[in-house]
Amino acid sequence: MHEPTQRQRDMLAQTARIAWPELERHFARGAVLRVAADLDLVAVAAALAEDDKAAAADWLNHGQLRQLEAAVAKAWAAGDPELWAVVVAPWVLVQERRCDSVAGRA
Repeated sequence: MHEPTQRQRDMLAQTARIAWPELERHFARGAVLRVAADLDLVAVAAALAEDDKAAAADWLNHGQLRQLEAAVAKAWAAGDPELWAVVVAPWVLVQERRCDSVAGRA
């Protein structure tokens, strides 16, 4: 594993859990980008902050980075998802963390 860059450390320090009501106004202005669960939120933020066009294009082309869809926003508003966010102006990058429950499994 490689040592995190200074930019990655900075992005990690700025990453926090966030509730949907705090994101709603950013969604309304079209500034929320959803990061796929299989990507590292901090690494994506650092790449965008460093203007890594190749990485961004790859994620966009594979649907791993996209503008938050209205249906997802509605679901997030109705529930209480675990959302993590970091700002890379003008964007707010958001990732939903899912906890798979093992309760009831043998």
